Amino acid sequence: MKNELKFKTNIDCGGCVKAVTPFLSKVEGISKWQVDTSNPDKILSVQLDGATEEDILSAVKKAGFSIEKI
Repeated sequence: MKNELKFKTNIDCGGCVKAVTPFLSKVEGISKWQVDTSNPDKILSVQLDGATEEDILSAVKKAGFSIEKI
């Protein structure tokens, strides 16, 4: 069964999404992810297929963005 986690981030534009893409692409076990840049909280939704919450937090922080679980 797939889990979906949601995070509040500061990924707020297409350029930011492009910047974080290689970091999230390296994480094993993500089936799909997207950022709702129109939401004031810039919600990152991630469908997990084996990855952990810590994997996501680490990848986004390495890309230089702030992230917190909601």
